[in-house]
Amino acid sequence: MKKNKFIDKLATTLLTLAGLTILGILISFIFYILKRGLPVLTPSFIFGPPSEMEAGGGVGPELFNTFYILVLSLAFSLPVGLGAGIWLAEYAKPGRVVNIIRTSTEMLATVPSIVFGLFGMIIFVNFLGLGFTIIGGALTLSLLNLPVLIRVTEEAVRAVPKSYRMASLALGATKSQTLFRVVLPAALPRIITGVTLVAGRAIGESAILIFTAGTTVSRFMFDLNPFASGETLAVHLWYVNSEGLIPDATRIADGSAALLLILVLIFNLLLVIPTKRYEKKVKLN
Repeated sequence: MKKNKFIDKLATTLLTLAGLTILGILISFIFYILKRGLPVLTPSFIFGPPSEMEAGGGVGPELFNTFYILVLSLAFSLPVGLGAGIWLAEYAKPGRVVNIIRTSTEMLATVPSIVFGLFGMIIFVNFLGLGFTIIGGALTLSLLNLPVLIRVTEEAVRAVPKSYRMASLALGATKSQTLFRVVLPAALPRIITGVTLVAGRAIGESAILIFTAGTTVSRFMFDLNPFASGETLAVHLWYVNSEGLIPDATRIADGSAALLLILVLIFNLLLVIPTKRYEKKVKLN
């Protein structure tokens, strides 16, 4: 009995230390980036145009392209990803074809992003002749998002207790009514969590966009043309560090990194906080 208690306390202590270590590393990482980058984040830097050769450039177009490509990629991937996940969870009959689809989805989720970037360059940039464009980057990002969205949606829908479905059907609801009025509202918090992870990854993605959206921006500020070049913040961060043509490349990189981190944190909070409130509301009802 004493031995079991000792093992239990030891395991609890080790797990606590592991958690605190990870938390400490994360806090140190965030503090280091913000300490170097926050002094750079002035309005002229955040909304100003970039400079190719002279010091003092901003990241306004790159910031706009980051959100523009994110929105377009989600517009392409959400309907397909959510639809496929719901179909696999609710309508697909167990069999070889479904198993192949699930296995393929899991395999695609582990493919490095640079492979998707090369695929996007071959298909969208070269074969379809789109060149280095925002639309090409968004389409390739949507391919990266799809496997995760499908898997998360399927697991979220499957996690809804069967008693919810049985109660709805017993009250005379059809299967589609049960799906849209009972199952999906219950699965929504988990689905939103998956979308948040996908969106955060898309905001910080660079390898794919280097090969598809390019490393330049349009000569027009905040260009809505999907066929314009679409350098994002993450790509700009890589570009200024690798090329080194700008005299204040380190300053631009520090500011871009801090801005990226803040954007991801804000984006997560904007989705997570309403989701938690909705989840509590559903539980109370």
